[in-house]
Amino acid sequence: MSCTRELFQRHHLRCTKQRMAIYEALRDSHSHPTAEALFNMVKPNTDRLSLATVYNTLDALCEAGLVRKLPTTNGCCRFDADTSHHLHVRCLESGEIMDVPEELGSQLVDRLPAEVLAQIEKAMNVKIDRVQVQIMARTDTTR
Repeated sequence: MSCTRELFQRHHLRCTKQRMAIYEALRDSHSHPTAEALFNMVKPNTDRLSLATVYNTLDALCEAGLVRKLPTTNGCCRFDADTSHHLHVRCLESGEIMDVPEELGSQLVDRLPAEVLAQIEKAMNVKIDRVQVQIMARTDTTR
């Protein structure tokens, strides 16, 4: 708990019991939950927690760079406390989002043609900071 408190202090975030519970539940989860799912995970053990508090906390954590928002095609965002550069696979049937193992994700990103990225920068007058990839997949029922 003191690690979370120190992390919040370093990022100039107000540290409340609700915020700590939300962040710690998200940090310990590998399911990339929605705000509603996170609310359901945290609510039983957290006094005076509302869904609005979860949304406001997630906004603050995203703004501070402690959490990433993962938009989906159904309008419902999912969240990830692992802010390292990594790829995701999203299951089209269930909406589940899974982390691609780092070594495999790196192999894909490292093979992106640098000259194409440079052409994009020049054509659009931007500087590419990073590339995020989300792989869309269907469940393989043939296995």
